[in-house]
Amino acid sequence: MKFLQSTTFYLLLIFLYSCKSTSQWEGQGPIQIIPTESKEINLQERRTFDLENGLYFSNQFEGARLNDAIRINDTLVSITILPENEPINPSPWYAFKIWTESPQDFWIKFTYSDKGFHRYYPKISKDGNSYSNVDSTDFVLPVVGEERPKEAFLKVQSSQDTTWIAAQDLVGTQHVADWKESLMGFDFVEKIKIGESNQGRPLEILKIGNADDQHMLMVISMQHPPELTGYLAMKAFVEEIVGDTPAAKKFRANYNLYLMPQINPDGVGNGHWRHNSGGIDLNRDWVNFNQPETKALSEFMEKKVEESGGKFVFAADFHSTWEDIFYINNQELKGNFPGLIPKVIKRSSKRIPDYIPNIRPNEGVQRSVTSNSYFYFVHKAESMTFEVGDNTERDVIKMKGKYLAEELMKILNKKN
Repeated sequence: MKFLQSTTFYLLLIFLYSCKSTSQWEGQGPIQIIPTESKEINLQERRTFDLENGLYFSNQFEGARLNDAIRINDTLVSITILPENEPINPSPWYAFKIWTESPQDFWIKFTYSDKGFHRYYPKISKDGNSYSNVDSTDFVLPVVGEERPKEAFLKVQSSQDTTWIAAQDLVGTQHVADWKESLMGFDFVEKIKIGESNQGRPLEILKIGNADDQHMLMVISMQHPPELTGYLAMKAFVEEIVGDTPAAKKFRANYNLYLMPQINPDGVGNGHWRHNSGGIDLNRDWVNFNQPETKALSEFMEKKVEESGGKFVFAADFHSTWEDIFYINNQELKGNFPGLIPKVIKRSSKRIPDYIPNIRPNEGVQRSVTSNSYFYFVHKAESMTFEVGDNTERDVIKMKGKYLAEELMKILNKKN
């Protein structure tokens, strides 16, 4: 058994597991059609684990996933992270906080009961808001052959002050609600409630713009709870649209952007690996619409088109994965603005040094079960799914979101 103790090598290893022998990330395989009627989920118990000798672990905050914690000995604690249900994409999202009555040094062993593998490099915070990667000397990842790592070890120095450990910076429902409220300060932004989740959380859309709905855009993110980097790119994209630049002002006079920044609030609130509270991957429910989130958004879009007589010219769904990749529709298909998506991607990417976008057009010409497919085949919106790399630098993420918005506005503004 080998042990890996470097952040750089860890990230390289995970990248190689995802890419296997290819030189460029090929992305996901063919989308599988699955039943999307609600299934039972396993809600974790929210509790504080008293591990004796003044040591405490807790999952009593939004977004946390910690199913069990057991003291093995004076210097080792084993924790278990389990999914909300199965089958599921095996990428565990974990988060918990620790404190001790007196200073203690010990190791945490991450285990997944064969339900997944250790995908996310652990992050640490002292306030629950600002996170950074743990020191590479404190993290050990056992590697067995070519198998994905099933466990990991993290050294912690704990005290009476709370320490948060998480797979990704925690961006919960309150964070997104606060961000939406900050946008409400603009007189061209309106909040629209379109429904409720299974657990009663509001499903809300923001309308951004002063136009007459003849030309509309749709942007969504966080269909999958842990996918933080996609959310951050979306946030930078939108903040450019609401900016005070001449281009943004002209854009908002002619186009309305409809935004749903967190389409899966139940999944985020419960710390789910991938599904909503109906136990379903929402990005497989854009044909049957069995889940309240997809049903509410599709009904809103279709009603908007019917009432206004307008059309959606652009749609984007922001996600996260191993490495940046753009999924776009087959370019033989001609929607409401042919060629818009490749042009926006290529122009924005040229502005980022040494960045070559990984663009993966769909080879088929038939509708599938994803949001990207729904946006095109139902609304003829030029649409894309932008998957942002899990470990992309934050300043680079902001550039990508910002430049996408700027180039999109340049192209669309020329039509008016």
